[in-house]
Amino acid sequence: MASLSRLDLRECLQTLSVLQWLPVYIFLGMIPVFLIPYFLVFTKFWILSVLALAWLAYDWNTHCQGGRRSAWVRNWTLWKYFQNYFPIKLVKTHDLSPKHNYIIANHPHGIVSYGVFINFATEATSFARIFPAITPSVGTLEWIFWLPIVRDYVMSMGVCPVSGLALKYLLTQKSAGNAVVIVVGGAAEALLCRPGASTIYLKERKGFVKLALKTGAYLVPSYSFGENEVHNQETFPEGTWIRFFQKIFQATFKKILGLNFCTFHGRGLTRESWGFLPFNRPITTVVGEPLPIPKIKKPDKTTVDKYHALYIDALRKLFDQHKVQYGLPESQELTII
Repeated sequence: MASLSRLDLRECLQTLSVLQWLPVYIFLGMIPVFLIPYFLVFTKFWILSVLALAWLAYDWNTHCQGGRRSAWVRNWTLWKYFQNYFPIKLVKTHDLSPKHNYIIANHPHGIVSYGVFINFATEATSFARIFPAITPSVGTLEWIFWLPIVRDYVMSMGVCPVSGLALKYLLTQKSAGNAVVIVVGGAAEALLCRPGASTIYLKERKGFVKLALKTGAYLVPSYSFGENEVHNQETFPEGTWIRFFQKIFQATFKKILGLNFCTFHGRGLTRESWGFLPFNRPITTVVGEPLPIPKIKKPDKTTVDKYHALYIDALRKLFDQHKVQYGLPESQELTII
C-alpha cells in the first residue's frame, strides 16, 4: 500500500506539473496586461506600475542580446516531473564540438512543442551533460518579450525571440559553443499535427539555412518522435458551419498573436477521461549529425538552395534511421511540403 501511495503521489505531481503550464502563463500574462494599467490609473499603488514600465524600458533589448538565463530555474525539480509525465527523452547521435556555433532545427512543431521545451529550455533531460560546453537558446515568438514578468520568466530558461537580430547576436557576438534551437515549421505546422502524421513544412522554409550561411553556424537536424501523438486534433469537414467558424478563429489568432488556433483534445485529470492535458505518450528528440556550413556574408539563392537540399537529405536520413525504434512503422515516410 505504501508503494502504491508513492506511485499515486508521483503521478499526481507529474500531472500537476503539466497542468500548471497554461494557468501560469495566463496569470503571468494578466499581470502586465491588466494590473499595471489598473494600478497606474485607479489605485494609490501607481508607483509599482511606473517601476515595472521603467524596468521594461531599461531592459528592452536584453532578450535580443543573449537574454538572462538562470541555471537555478532550468534545474527546477518541477521540470523533472514534467518530463516524466510523458516521458520525454533526449538522444545524441553525434558530439557537438564547443569550437563551433549551431542551429538545431527541430521537427515537427506539434501542438505545443513539449519535446523542444523540456529538452532545450530546461535541464530535465540533462542537456548540459549530454552536450557539454554547449549553451542552448530556444527561439519563440517575439511578442512574448513585450510583457513584463513573462519576459523575465522565459529568458531565465534560455528562451529568445526567433528573430534574425536575436539569433544572429547569439551566433556571432558571443564565443563559440552556442546553439539556437528553431522549430522550423512554426505555428502553421501545428495544424498538420495529429497522431500517425509525419508531415512537416520545410520546402519553402529557407531562412534558417540563410542564417547559417551568414554566420557560419553548423546546421543540426533534430526530430521529436511522438510529438504528434500526445494530442488529437480535429479538422471539421469543409462546407459545415463549424468549419467556417474554425477558419475564422484560426485566421484571427494567426493575425493577432502569430499562433494557429488548433482544435485539439487529450486526456483529463485521470488517464481514461477527456480533457486538454496531453496523453502520457513518450516523446524522444533525436539530435543528428552537424552539417558543416561555410560562412558567406551574402549567400546567393543557388547556395542557399544547395545547403537547404543537403539539410533535407540529412533530416530524411535521421528520420529513417530512428523511426522504427521510436514507434513508427517501417513503411512510414517523412512528408515534406
